Amino acid sequence: MAATTLATFAADGSDPRLDPDAGNIDVNGSTGFPGTYIAPQQRLLHDPAVTFEEYHYYANRTRAEEIQLKSEETGHTGLRQILFPPKSSPKEKNAPGGDTTDEKGGMRRVSAIDANLSDRNERIRISDEEWTNASRSFRTASWAACFYLITTDILGPFGVGSGYLLWQIFLGLDSYEFPMRNYGDLAFRLYGSIPRYVVNILQSIQLICGVGLIVISNGQGLSQVAQFKLCYAVCCLIWALVGFGVGQVRTLSKYGWLANAAIWLNLMIMFISMGVIAHSPPNYTISVLGSAGGAVGDGSIVPDANGNYPAIIHYNGLPNPASLIGSINGLMQGVYAYGGAQIFIEFMAEMKRPRDFIKAMWGAQFFIYSCYMIYGCYCYYWQGQYTYQIAYQGVSPYGWQTVGNIMAVISGIIAAGLYGNIGIKVLYNNILMDLFKFPPLINRKGKIIWAIIVPIYWTVAFIIAASIPDFFGLVSIVAAFCIIQFCYSFPPALALGFYIKKNAMLEGEGFDPATGNVVRHDGGIKRMLRGFMAGRWYINVFNVIYLGGALATAGLGAYAAITQIIETFKNPQINAFSCTSPLDLSASS
Repeated sequence: MAATTLATFAADGSDPRLDPDAGNIDVNGSTGFPGTYIAPQQRLLHDPAVTFEEYHYYANRTRAEEIQLKSEETGHTGLRQILFPPKSSPKEKNAPGGDTTDEKGGMRRVSAIDANLSDRNERIRISDEEWTNASRSFRTASWAACFYLITTDILGPFGVGSGYLLWQIFLGLDSYEFPMRNYGDLAFRLYGSIPRYVVNILQSIQLICGVGLIVISNGQGLSQVAQFKLCYAVCCLIWALVGFGVGQVRTLSKYGWLANAAIWLNLMIMFISMGVIAHSPPNYTISVLGSAGGAVGDGSIVPDANGNYPAIIHYNGLPNPASLIGSINGLMQGVYAYGGAQIFIEFMAEMKRPRDFIKAMWGAQFFIYSCYMIYGCYCYYWQGQYTYQIAYQGVSPYGWQTVGNIMAVISGIIAAGLYGNIGIKVLYNNILMDLFKFPPLINRKGKIIWAIIVPIYWTVAFIIAASIPDFFGLVSIVAAFCIIQFCYSFPPALALGFYIKKNAMLEGEGFDPATGNVVRHDGGIKRMLRGFMAGRWYINVFNVIYLGGALATAGLGAYAAITQIIETFKNPQINAFSCTSPLDLSASS
């Protein structure tokens, strides 16, 4: 099966990597230097000497093998598995355990599962088969589990195009020989080391802020449940401590059942709050903290002298067309709520068959768009300008507020755990493994280190978020500087690089597995223009327009967020190190 497929990639049916006379990489011609071929496991983890053509060759070979995987190897996915996914997918074909002996040289080999793959000296002792099996052992998630992970993270209606671009690039560059682990790997393989550093830094900032924001939001919900009798700082700290435990779930395949629970909790919150909203008045007092009327500032939520609140009204357009900052900040809230593409690469990296990701993405898209759009329109119909941005906290009966808050904080901590899971892996793979030679997370030492890092990561996230008083201002800034880049700016920029390099390849060019050479007949501007105009050139034109619009939106968002937070800090603000909850209006009166 797989062996037959792999053999077809060599001209004579043999494995070219075992040829002692294999050549070196020569990107400008077809002549190599004998005896200097470097096998994938013997390279640096992020080796700038590996060319696009070599990545693409191995990616095509991996996709060919994945197509032939039988259903028992990928796991049958029926209705029951979709609704109630198992904690893990069927067992992997792992590398052989224990040590083996090389008959020719007598050299002791170590199992790739037990070896420290970040140490080049240990990787040299790993056979080709063990190297690829180690990569396979990391890929355990099914598309059904991925569906729930995407839905937990929230994918918006305009993130599908970006998700499709990322999926195409991933399939063209990821392989068992050169596995991709995170978003930064895309930037590295297309544009080099500096873009990789930029992407990793922005993603780390965004994910750790995402964890902190959910911790603070859950703290607000708990303080409301406790009727502000429990110190607000303690309410937030409790959720940081809960994260110590939730964060111990290491693989995304095992996280799928938690994500499944989060979706059912969110649906219950929607159904309950919709019923309560239709049969009770809005939560008038809380509307000043974050409602449509409060954002407009037109007095539509201010009571009269007798304490009577204005009637419910609806806006048919922008409430205040003259307020650019208000409109852009509203857009940034939407970007934050529906910006899930920043961790799509991490999802695909742990999937048994990454090509099935598209099914998970479209399924999640249909689910989210239908549920959340209906829910938002329904709440706005009944509550108008009093609609609170956290809808379940906008119901007036305290009992139903409590029900919504309890379910939401559980769902929220699961989402925060997902952000933390990816955030720790980004730091681990790019700093601890690259610079300090830490072992991979699939072996015993790596698992122990993971258990130690999790509470440290959550503590740092809590301190960062708790130190910033304006919670929603932070949301807008993170959305403008980080989330919008990963969901809207980076995908078309990466797609341009991928399509140009792929389409520029002529007949007879590419990576030669028999010699290790990379053949290119030309280079420079001529090659770039050919790659841009070849094939479906209009897709490249669209990506250029898409990229320009995303960058313009990011710039406007950054300006609006900074302007608003400056205005906010003109008045004293409460941070999470205080015992007074920002939702306790009686404390400020």
